[in-house]
Formats: sequence, C-alpha cells, structure tokens
Amino acid sequence: MNNNFFKKSDNTRVLRKDIFSRARRIVIKIGSSVLTCVTGLDSDFISGLADDVALLKKNGYEILIVSSGAIAAGAHKIGLKDRPVSIPQKQASAAVGQGYLMQVYEEAFERQGLMVAQLLLTSDDMANRRRYLNARNTINTLFGWGIISIINENDTVVIKEIKFGDNDNLAALITNLIEADIFINLTDIDGLYNGDPCTDKTASIIKRVDWPCIDINSCIFKTDSDVGTGGMLSKVQAAQKACMCGTPTIIASGREKNIIRRLFSGEDLGTIFMPGEQELKQKKHWIAFALKPMGNLIVDKGASDVILQKGTSLLPSGIIEINGDFDLGDPVRILDVSQAQIAVGLVNYTSKEINIIKGKRSVMIESFLGYKHSDEVIHRDNLVIVDDNLMTKI
Repeated sequence: MNNNFFKKSDNTRVLRKDIFSRARRIVIKIGSSVLTCVTGLDSDFISGLADDVALLKKNGYEILIVSSGAIAAGAHKIGLKDRPVSIPQKQASAAVGQGYLMQVYEEAFERQGLMVAQLLLTSDDMANRRRYLNARNTINTLFGWGIISIINENDTVVIKEIKFGDNDNLAALITNLIEADIFINLTDIDGLYNGDPCTDKTASIIKRVDWPCIDINSCIFKTDSDVGTGGMLSKVQAAQKACMCGTPTIIASGREKNIIRRLFSGEDLGTIFMPGEQELKQKKHWIAFALKPMGNLIVDKGASDVILQKGTSLLPSGIIEINGDFDLGDPVRILDVSQAQIAVGLVNYTSKEINIIKGKRSVMIESFLGYKHSDEVIHRDNLVIVDDNLMTKI
C-alpha cells in the first residue's frame, strides 16, 4: 500500500471518510464472540454481514473475511456443555463446525447473489514462501471472479507449533499478503478503552491511535478482565502489524447493527489505528511476523549499534554466540549482549558454519570454510529491526 493513500487529519471523522473513500480492498475479521450466540451460530448477524458486503461489492470494493467460529459452532452442534479444552477436542469440534459454519455463510451470501470460497491455513502455509505466494495467487483469482474468500485457521489439524496464536494475527498477515487498504476487526467490545469499562464508569473509548507507539503495552489497560487483556491485547498487536504494512485498522463492535456499512458511511465507531509515515515492505513484514525463528545470534555492542542506527547487514565479525540448529535461509533472532532481541533475519549460512566464522572478518570466511556464500551472515535486505514488543524500524 502506498503511503500517499491517506492524508492525516486531526478530525477523526474526516480522516475516516477520506480513508474509506479511497479504499478498494478490505479485510474483515470476525471473532467467535460475534458469530455465536446461546443457540449456536448467529445467523442473523451473518445475514446482516452478507447484506453489508453485498452493498460494498456493488460499489466496487473487494472483500475478504477472516472468520473464527468453527470450534464454537461445532461444540454447539455436538451439544457440548463446556467449550473444548484439549487439542483433540478442539480439532474434532472444528471438524464438525467448519462445514456448518461455511453452510451458513454460503446460504446468507447466496441470498445476495454472491459466492463464497473457503481457505483453511496454518502458520506453516504462511511461513513457506511458495505456499504464501500460492495463497496470494488463489485469493487474487477469487477477487477477479467476484467471489468472497472466507479464511480460517485450519483448526482440524493445527498443533501448538504451527498455530498462528489467534485469528487476529492471521488476519494481520492476510492484510499484508493481499495489500489490503483497510483492516476491520469486529469483536464484542466497542473499541480500545482508556480504562476497564467493567469497573471504571469514567472509562471511554480511545477514538484514534497513531503508530508507532512508544510501547504497545501502554495502550492496554492492565486488568484481569477479558476487556483489558487477553483478546484485546491480541487485537491491538494485530492492528500494529497491519499498521506496519501501511494499513489503517479499526477495532469495533460486531454487535452494532449494520456495523460495516455504517463504518463506510463515515460513522465514528470503534478505535482507528493509523500507520506511521513509513511502512515495512511486504517481504520484510513476512520475515518479521510470518516466520518462526529457528535460533539466536548474539552480537557485540558494535554490531547491535550499527544495526539499530543504520539498519546494516550483519557480518560474522560482530557475532559472539549462536543458539539453535538452523540451515541456510532459516529465520533467526538477533540479540544484543543483554539477550534482548533487536532484529530478525534470514541467514546466509548454517548454524554450524556460523560457529566456525563467528568473530572473523568477511575476507577470512573462505579460508575457514573453504568457500564463501556471502560476505554477510544476514543481508540487510533480509533483516528487520524488531524488538521484544514487536516495535520495528524500516
């Protein structure tokens, strides 16, 4: 997305109208708490969503939906009294619920003359560059055919090691994948509050957040309630990731009737998160957030300083320690001498090779290995400055 896509304004309502008037490609994420009710799936909500999406499509918008709800739908359909806890129970519930969820979506959108398509993904799909690009090609083809993509994590097979963590994170990665213009995250909360609305009557919605924030945790009110932490934290983190690829994000309540068309008409609902002046290029966003690091490279102060200040490549001379067993091209973390993460990147050498050349000058690589792939252990084009709080620099 181009940084000139929007013009910043002090008036949040004017800003929203400007953003929505220029947008064409939209990601809508819907949480389980919005999709389900005491009797199972909330078909009234899904019908209303289909109405709003149909209206947007008539006006030339491309819509993609990231949908939770398969596990909850399956648990309701099976008749489980409590939400599944174990992985096999969740996977089995999702196996029952996913088909039911898509049936309800298909019926609702068919009434609007629209077709839907299901895509089930794991984090392995997003981490593998070929499958990542294949997913993008599939989605773009569906856009060209006028079909609504409905994406969910593949809960029927997913295990801890390959989970996205939540569909908020998945939606943020999809936002980067398709270069969306707006990311709308619908939940059962009106937006991000400056306090806990369950206990503080003076708490109010923060209408606008501008990234980069100094500390992402400062945006989350510390509380033990579901409103203050947990679900809201993951939504703010997802908003941050979307902002880093240049996409404005809105967290709003899906319980508001016709919430989507009202947002597009300019109503000042929920919290809008605005990107900064710079954005991560698509590949660097993928490196920073789609990949799971396979090890750590601990660097000296000189190396950490030039990486943080200039975004330079990592040379073998600055490496003092290696943790993990990884191969050429794998993602790794870069840590400073205090073990704090400063960056992530893709290595040009294996962990065994780096152990041999660490602390050596680049001109000495071939004499120690007998060959040389590159002067850099991590080239700056494959390196992203990102700390433990997910704050990045370009």
